[in-house]
Amino acid sequence: MADVVDNVELDLAWQYVTETNKLVFVTGKAGTGKTTFLHKLKNNTLKRTVVVAPTGVAAINAKGVTIHSFFQLPFGPIVPNNHNQSSHSFNRKFGKTKINIIKSMDLLIIDEISMVRADLLDGIDATLRRFRNKQKIFGGVQVVMIGDLQQLAPVMKEQEWEVLKTYYRNGYFFSSRAYQEANPVVIELKHIYRQKDPNFIKVLNEIRTNTLSEESASILNKRYKPDFVPATNDGFIQLATHNKLAKLTNSKELDSLNGEEHIYNAEITGKFPEHAYPNALALRLKVGAQVMFIKNDSATDKRFFNGKIGKVMALDESEVVVRCPDDDFNIITKAETWDNITYSVNKETKAIEETKLGSFTQIPLRLAWAITIHKSQGLTFEKAIIDVEGAFAHGQTYVALSRCKSLAGLVLKSKITPNQIINDSQVVDFNESAYKNQPDADTLMAAQREFQLDLISEIFNFYHFLYPVNRILDAYYKHKASIAGNLEAPMGEIKERVTNLLKVSNRFSLQLRQDFDAATLPEVNSKLQERFVKGIAYYKTELDSFIKPAVTAFNFTTDNKTIETELLKHLHSLELLLEIKYIYFGGLSNGFKTKTYLDLRAKAVFMKAEKPKKLKAMVVDGTINVELFELLRVLRNDIAQDNDLVHYQIFTQKALYAICETLPTSKQALLAIPGMGKVRVEKYGAAILEVVREFCRENDISFSDKQTTDDLEHSATLKKEKIDTKTQSLNLYKSGKTIAEIAAIRALNENTIFGHLASFISAGLVKPTDLISETHLKELQELIPKHPFENLSDLKHQLDDKFSYGEIRLVLELLQ
Repeated sequence: MADVVDNVELDLAWQYVTETNKLVFVTGKAGTGKTTFLHKLKNNTLKRTVVVAPTGVAAINAKGVTIHSFFQLPFGPIVPNNHNQSSHSFNRKFGKTKINIIKSMDLLIIDEISMVRADLLDGIDATLRRFRNKQKIFGGVQVVMIGDLQQLAPVMKEQEWEVLKTYYRNGYFFSSRAYQEANPVVIELKHIYRQKDPNFIKVLNEIRTNTLSEESASILNKRYKPDFVPATNDGFIQLATHNKLAKLTNSKELDSLNGEEHIYNAEITGKFPEHAYPNALALRLKVGAQVMFIKNDSATDKRFFNGKIGKVMALDESEVVVRCPDDDFNIITKAETWDNITYSVNKETKAIEETKLGSFTQIPLRLAWAITIHKSQGLTFEKAIIDVEGAFAHGQTYVALSRCKSLAGLVLKSKITPNQIINDSQVVDFNESAYKNQPDADTLMAAQREFQLDLISEIFNFYHFLYPVNRILDAYYKHKASIAGNLEAPMGEIKERVTNLLKVSNRFSLQLRQDFDAATLPEVNSKLQERFVKGIAYYKTELDSFIKPAVTAFNFTTDNKTIETELLKHLHSLELLLEIKYIYFGGLSNGFKTKTYLDLRAKAVFMKAEKPKKLKAMVVDGTINVELFELLRVLRNDIAQDNDLVHYQIFTQKALYAICETLPTSKQALLAIPGMGKVRVEKYGAAILEVVREFCRENDISFSDKQTTDDLEHSATLKKEKIDTKTQSLNLYKSGKTIAEIAAIRALNENTIFGHLASFISAGLVKPTDLISETHLKELQELIPKHPFENLSDLKHQLDDKFSYGEIRLVLELLQ
C-alpha cells in the first residue's frame, strides 16, 4: 500500500505508537488499512514488541500468538476482584523466559480488539502488573489496540455474562476497568482503500451506524437477485451467516463436479494447535472447483493475495493450477507454510525474538463457493453473493457487505432491511464519544515531549534504592543482637544521600518542564541537553563519592542463616541498582536519546533477573585476623556436627568476632569474652585455645601479659615448641603417619598440620601432590588467577566449597 505514506491518520498513529508512551486505539471502517498498519508496526518499530490476538486464526494471520497462551489466562470468566489475589486465574506459574519478555517489552499490540472481552483485557492488565509495575496501567507497557467495534463482537455465553454482569456494563473491551483507567488516544483511520465508489461508501457508512436511509436502501437493494446463479467462471463467492450453510454449499458444489477428487494432506511439524489450523487438514479439490487463496503469495511476483478467487484448472500431487477471472495467466500454486510462533529472548543481544514452535504446510486454497461472514473478516472480494437474512449478531451485515470492492460485484440473495442491520447502541455511543477528540500535530508534540521528559526523570530517579536499604536496616534493628559488622553506618549514608537525590531529581524534573521551550522536543533542545549532560556528571559524582563507597564498606556476619540470606538478597538488589545507574550514566553521558535509553533499560531487566550464584556469609572487614576467623568457624561447625548441635550453641558470632580481636590464649581470657560462660569454656575452651595459640605461633604473635602463673608456664612451653613444631609434624609425616593421625598425636587441628607440611614444599621435602590431589591442584591453578580477591577468606567464598583453606593457601604460595 504505497499510498499509505500520504495518509494523515496512519502517519499520526505511527508517530503516537513509536514516539510516545501513550496507549492507542487504532480503529476505522473496513478497508482503511488497519492490518497493513499492524504489519508495518511489527516489522519496523524499534520498540520491543509482542503481538497477540483473541483467536488462534487471528493470531496466525497477525503473525503473533493468542492472548490466552501468552498471558496464560483461563477461558472462563475472569472476575476483576480476583486480579490482585492469588486465585487460580492469576497464580499460574510463568517460565523465566516469559517473565523476562514481559518485563522487557516496550509495546503490546492487540489485534482484532473488537472480539476481546472486557474481563480478558483486565486479565492482561493484571498479569502485566504482576510482573512489572503494580501501580501503572498494564504494568507500564504501552498497549496498541487495533480493530473496528462495528465489526465482529466478542463471544459471550449467557452463563458467563451472568457471572460478569455485576462488574461490567457490557462485554466489550471498552467496558473494562483497564481501558477506563488507561484513557487511550483514539485514532480513526478514514481513508478507505477497499472501495472507490462514493455511493457504495455512503451506503456502508449508514449501515455501519444503523442510519440506512431510504435512498441508500434503494441503491443497495437494486443488487437484490434472489434467483441469481453465477456462471462457472464468474468467480462469485457466497457469504453465509452460519458455518453449516457454507460447508453444505461447498460440499454440494464439489460433489456435482465430474472428475477425480484429489486430497492434499497438510504437513504439521512441531507444535501447532488444532484450533489454529489455517486450512483443512485434508483439502479436497477437483478440476473446476471454485477456490479462494487464503494467504498472500510468498514469492516475489505476488501473483495472489488472501481472498483472491479463482478456478482449479489442473491438479497433480504437489501443486494446483488456478486461473482467476481477471488474470490472463495461470497461477501454479504450491504448498505454503504458516508458522506457530512464540517469543523468546536472544541470550546475547537480549532482543525479543520470534521462535517457531511448529508449522502448518498446506496448499493455500479453500473451497470458495461459500464462506462464513466470520471467516471473511479482513478479506476483500471482487464479487460476492450475500445472504444476511439469518443475521444474528452485531456487525455481521456490515462485515459481509464491506468485503466487496464495489456495488457492481455485489449480489443480494435477500433484501437488506433494518432487521438485518444489528448494531449495538452501546458501541454506537462509545464511538460517538471516542471520535470527538481526534488527536492532531499539537497533541502529538505534547505527548512526545511528555514521553521524553518522563524517561529523563526515570533516569535520575533513585526511589527504588530506598526499598533494599530500608529492608536491610529493618532487619538490623530487629535482630541487632545477632548481627555484627559495619552495616548501620553505610546504609544510613546511602539512605541520606538517596533522600537528597530524590529532592534534587524532583526539582530537576520540574525545571525541565517549566524552563525549556515546549515547542521543541528534549532530544533536539540544545539547552536541555546541556543541562542533562551536567546532570549525568553530578549524579555520577554522587555515586562515585558516596553511594558506591558505602555499598563497598557494608559488611556483616551473623549466626542466623535466614537473616544472612535476607541481608544478602537486599544487598544484591542494591548492587544491581547501582550497576544499572552506572550503565545508564555511561551510555547517556553525551546526551539523551530515547532509543539509546530504551535499549539500556531493556538490557537492565535481564541484569535484574540474574540471581547470585550462591549466597555466602561475609567476613567482617574490622576483623584483622581473617584467617583465624575462618579457622574458628570451621572448628565450631565441626564440633556442632559431631555433637548434633546448632553452631551458635558452641559460641556466638559476636563471641567469634571478639576472640579474633583479643586473641585469648588462656581460659581466664576466654571467660572474659561476652557469651563465653563457664560451661562453654569447660566444654569447648581447650579446642578454641589450641586454634588461637597455633595461630599466634604461626604468625609470631606474642601472648598477653595479663595471664595467670599457669598460663605463663603454658606460654613458655608454647614458645619452646615453636622452635621445632613444624619439624615434629614433618618427621611424623615421613614416618608414614597421615595428617589426621599427626593431628591426633599432637592434639592439634588438621589445618595446622596441613600448614606445617606445606611450609616444606619450597625446600622440596614435601610435594604439593602429597597434600592436594592433582585434580584440585590443576583446577585451583586455573581458577585463582581469574578471581580478584582482597584476602584468603574473600577468595574462598568465590570458589567451590570442595576446596579447603589449606589447599587454596598452598596453591597461592605456589603461584607467587
